[in-house]
Amino acid sequence: MSDPIRVGLIQTRTPATTAQALAHVSPLIRQAAAEGARFIATPEAVNVLERDRAKLAPQLRPPEQDEVVLGLRALAAELGVELLIGSALVSRPDGACANRSILVGADGAVVATYDKIHMFDVDLPSGERYRESAAYTPGEAAVVAPSLLGPLGMTVCYDVRFPALYKAVADAGAVAITVPAAFTRPTGEAHWETLLRARAIETGSYVLAPAQGGVHEDGRGTWGRSTVIDPWGVVIAKLDHDEPGVLIADLDPAKALTTRSAIPALKNARAFAPPARA
Repeated sequence: MSDPIRVGLIQTRTPATTAQALAHVSPLIRQAAAEGARFIATPEAVNVLERDRAKLAPQLRPPEQDEVVLGLRALAAELGVELLIGSALVSRPDGACANRSILVGADGAVVATYDKIHMFDVDLPSGERYRESAAYTPGEAAVVAPSLLGPLGMTVCYDVRFPALYKAVADAGAVAITVPAAFTRPTGEAHWETLLRARAIETGSYVLAPAQGGVHEDGRGTWGRSTVIDPWGVVIAKLDHDEPGVLIADLDPAKALTTRSAIPALKNARAFAPPARA
């Protein structure tokens, strides 16, 4: 067993303005660091959560100008921790917007970024309707980045329903995969933990899933239940609520390698011809 690495997952109820968002998340990150976390991860949309596009659009900035991104980079450097900004909603040079995950080193520098690939375009049985692609341009590339945990696969929320992405980052060496999220309450209650455990089992990876939770200012409800799952698929830490808070867990990155040795599903996978369409 290698020396364990303490991680902290931040559960938020991000406000509808960037100014309030930084004040909301910073004390939670400080708490995680005070409890010994060396790698800290926030949820999706940690800089602003507002579904009214007319109110949201004027707040979006390039990441190098976004006050939450800049504030969190400074906080990572101050605390000397590696920080995953689960995602920030940002503008792009081409005038479009992105849902971007940003890995920040303990010196405050950006280590890697990943733009969410799979857009949440759904009509739920509850009557809720989402068209993420109407606001954001999807990413086109999977990302594995160096981190304290070892090679880190970066994903965001709805990506968790697409196992091919998780196999790709695991095949590229990821031993831990982050899934920052703002899951809806109906889908969260039905699928959240099952999907996270499935991705951990399939890839033999740690899965770290910090979440938004509760009823937000814009009226949306998110599921919470931030979770850490080990490479065997065991839930090793979980918040059983949707209130803002901190989840702490100790990880042994070497466990991914021993798990993959015991069940070499990644190595045993074979290419095959698809069936004819029925």
